[in-house]
Amino acid sequence: MGRTRFFRYGEKETAYLKSRDKKLAAVIDAVGPIRRELDTDLFSAVVRHIVGQQISGKALAAVWGRLSDGLGTVDAAAVLAAGEEKLHSFGMSFRKASYITDFSRKVESGEFRLAALKKMSDAEAVAALSSLSGVGVWTAEMILLFCLERPDVMSFGDLAIRRGLRMVYRHREISKERFEMYRRRFSPCGSVASLYLWAVSGGALPGVSDPAEKKRGKTS
Repeated sequence: MGRTRFFRYGEKETAYLKSRDKKLAAVIDAVGPIRRELDTDLFSAVVRHIVGQQISGKALAAVWGRLSDGLGTVDAAAVLAAGEEKLHSFGMSFRKASYITDFSRKVESGEFRLAALKKMSDAEAVAALSSLSGVGVWTAEMILLFCLERPDVMSFGDLAIRRGLRMVYRHREISKERFEMYRRRFSPCGSVASLYLWAVSGGALPGVSDPAEKKRGKTS
């Protein structure tokens, strides 16, 4: 087993973000350093993200455990040798099994070159990954952040990031235009900003509520 790696950032990134925004500065000081684990194997990262779509973290862990144990090594050859029926037996839908099999065929044949992603720009890598069946823009952006360790990923498609923005800045909603304003403000350290917004959304600051949830509570 290799040593666990975490997303790398430090004083340079946090100092920049704090200089750009006083409210985020207060969040960074209150939350402190964040350790988010990386998945450094590109192939298994793509497979894991496909498996994890629209299921809970607990369900993902269960399916992934059965998949890993059943295949031994999660790579293209092992997936293709197993076949879709076997993948389905690990607890995923036939559609996800089909997506994973298609991805494996493309990797095995050389049609999709994982190594090439490392040399692409963020936009190019997102476009390449989201061309795969079962991989959308949000999934591609998460792979960029948690596998390729790109420094400036802040995803509008991530509900928790938008929730974190609402909580920190007391907005009732985050439009695409408002989101872009914050994304530009935090660039080129958007990935670190994302880590802190996730933390806030997950309850790292007790007593800080989501204005949108309050609004729904009043009208329900």
